Amino acid sequence: MRSVSVAGIGSTAFGRLPNMPIEALAVEAAATGLEDARIDQREIGALYLGNFISGPLTGQEVLAGIVGDNLGLPNVPCTKVEGACASGGIAFRHAVLAIATGQCDAALVVGVEKMTHATTPDVTAALNCAMDNRADGVSGLTFPGLFGIAWRVHTQRYGTNREQVSAVVMKNKRNGLKNPLAQMGANLTAEQIAASALICDPLQLYDCCPASDGAAALVLVASDRLDRKDRVDVAATVQTRGAARIAGHPDLCSFDATVQAARRAYEQSGLSPKDIDFVELHDCFSIAEVIDSEDLGIAPRGKGAVYAAEGRTAVGGEIPINPSGGLLAKGHPVGATGVGQLYEATLQLRGKHPNQVQGAAIGLTHNLGGTGVACTVNILKRSDA
Repeated sequence: MRSVSVAGIGSTAFGRLPNMPIEALAVEAAATGLEDARIDQREIGALYLGNFISGPLTGQEVLAGIVGDNLGLPNVPCTKVEGACASGGIAFRHAVLAIATGQCDAALVVGVEKMTHATTPDVTAALNCAMDNRADGVSGLTFPGLFGIAWRVHTQRYGTNREQVSAVVMKNKRNGLKNPLAQMGANLTAEQIAASALICDPLQLYDCCPASDGAAALVLVASDRLDRKDRVDVAATVQTRGAARIAGHPDLCSFDATVQAARRAYEQSGLSPKDIDFVELHDCFSIAEVIDSEDLGIAPRGKGAVYAAEGRTAVGGEIPINPSGGLLAKGHPVGATGVGQLYEATLQLRGKHPNQVQGAAIGLTHNLGGTGVACTVNILKRSDA
């Protein structure tokens, strides 16, 4: 297996982008990535595009081929990858494997979604395709409902309270103010969060990530073909499957797909949670960051919210989580999120992030889909780490 490195990165802003069709978003991010990599598009041997709901919301299903054509890529495999909210992370893993196994020397990864033009009911219905609708859909379950239940269980077991979870929201929204790509950075107070609209008790408005438009891209190459001082290498890329329905989860305070993906990523990289300098994880809801941080081994079980309240997960703290602002501030264009996390991580490892973690040498990204049915964990590191 050959070593793989990130040669180039590109991203649009995340947010409301009404004048940009979905394929134009993808092409803009990809073109920026190719320019950053200093690679001609004719050198790309494969394209993997992460997307979840382009069909129901934009009527464009064959996006990978459309984007490849618009970019002027050669006659190479162009594949759209779907794994609910983990679509982008899965696309990245496929591209890494294509290079590592010698199928090609360079591959393009794109994640893209366009959501804000659609009505709230239409977006909700599309997102609900990420659950087993024959099993859970008939109950009226939505994803805020799932994470509202998870928060209640976490509170009953560990005593997690509103003020502690609000610390996650305040941190990520504040981080978003420093990220020019973020949709909803803000300086919020605990009082403002507690006074916001109730969405699904105990989840309130600021506990929920916004629907977004956006795209991100990475150009990957075989490490021995990349000569740049700020090279970023792929230390691990893992995908796992979890339960597709709520009844399959023995514990709503943990997602087994994340636990197993993290364990395998640490084994694959030869690293441990203590070696990680920062994390970009899937905070689709504030309580999700709490649970994810515990599942990844970043915070002790039951202490994810406590760590946030104590400032341990802030930039400058023990283990910064979501210095980009995360989904809560940056936004969640579903298919783009996992690739966007890797974009942010690469910037950190190059030492060029607008909210830089000082001395960052190793970063972890985590992308979780559906009710925990699909998960990717990736570890990137500076080539000198």
